[in-house]
Amino acid sequence: MAKKSKGNKKADKAIGKLKKKLKKLRRKLALAVTPPPAAPQVSPLAPKGGFPVLPVIAGVEFAAAEAGVKYQGRLDVMLARIAPGSAIAGVFTRSSTRSAPVLDCQDKLAKLAAEGAGDRGFAILVNSGNSNAFTGAVGVEAVQTICKAAAKVLKLPESHVFTASTGVIGVPLPAERITAVLDQMKAELSDMAGDRAARAIMTTDTFAKGAVAEVKIDGKTIRIAGFAKGSGMIAPDMATMLVYIFTDAAISQPDLQKCVSSLNRTTFNAITVDSDTSTSDSLMIAATGKSGVQIGGAGSASGKAFAEALGGVMQDLAHQVVKDGEGATKFVEVAVTGATTQAAAHKVAMAIANSPLVKTAIAGEDPNWGRIVMAVGKSGARADRDKLTIRFGEVLVAKNGWVSPDYREEDGAAHMQQQDLKIAVDMGLGSGQATVWTCDLTKRYIEINADYRS
Repeated sequence: MAKKSKGNKKADKAIGKLKKKLKKLRRKLALAVTPPPAAPQVSPLAPKGGFPVLPVIAGVEFAAAEAGVKYQGRLDVMLARIAPGSAIAGVFTRSSTRSAPVLDCQDKLAKLAAEGAGDRGFAILVNSGNSNAFTGAVGVEAVQTICKAAAKVLKLPESHVFTASTGVIGVPLPAERITAVLDQMKAELSDMAGDRAARAIMTTDTFAKGAVAEVKIDGKTIRIAGFAKGSGMIAPDMATMLVYIFTDAAISQPDLQKCVSSLNRTTFNAITVDSDTSTSDSLMIAATGKSGVQIGGAGSASGKAFAEALGGVMQDLAHQVVKDGEGATKFVEVAVTGATTQAAAHKVAMAIANSPLVKTAIAGEDPNWGRIVMAVGKSGARADRDKLTIRFGEVLVAKNGWVSPDYREEDGAAHMQQQDLKIAVDMGLGSGQATVWTCDLTKRYIEINADYRS
């Protein structure tokens, strides 16, 4: 075979370069004509009425900004300024790898509980897109930088500034992007901007989550308003979840802490989407006292009325988090009765709610009650096969350890076709009972989490 001449080699080289340039040009043209990604499809389980109108909570103001922490062209930082004299309480994830903001908040709340709040106000500053978790000393420094800057702008003690971060784990938080918008947010603080604050803390959420309540005590009205984010990595303790609740009730910090800790057990610690516990879960509540209505201890009439209203808000938000579970199409209540203890009932309920086999059967609308039996057996709680009773809604599926003679597969299938489902299990062993809430597990969950960092 004849060798190529030098002229031919030069020509081939030039053609190769032209091909590379053409390839780059085609890529640029494709990017230029490619439409922006569509907004995420809102969960079919989202509240039909949308985000509620949040009442003004005297003593609380909100602002939100586009800081570009990760996302571009969307709100990603929220600020809440809370009046002096307020009581602050909170519960947080017990993950062994919890984030720098969580550790900072826990430390500050412990000191406040011991020393008292004094006559200074508070601030809560939250970003989405970056969780500032597993970031070592750099993460701690980022929290300190943000708190110091916010304290200066808002004229507060650094110990009264609480932060939270949600998003990707293991990426240093660009604190300077948050501090750069503090002056803007201070100027925009408003007691009617709670909806913007709620949108700013969303990550893979498909809708903003809010809940409100009013309760009359001694002829006066107390208002409670809260918002939350959460869509995946939802399981105790607590649920990737941030929750902020505000009330104008007057209540001592110890009583507020006891109340929210107790209610948390049957609300946010009773939900699961995927059995994974977040590094960043935070729930904080602020009571400004501006209504002038004093709330007593847990045993008092006012304490019971307040706890019932607050519990309603917390359960509403917890349910919305499940209903926005990544890829969810079914909202599922799992009720366990007849267990040896309440703790055992909770263990069984969570075993059912977290089972991938149960959740995929629900997604496929398959009344596979054998998977319920499996989940009960693996829970670790005491169980007796021959005393189990299982229901799908009102449909009796199994009794005394065997399928009911009256059970028809089509009846179970009909229940599974509904959007809101109930699985009830009676253990037949005692008086322990517990209810938890979950959702189905679909292909969309895999798609969302496979592409999360892309």
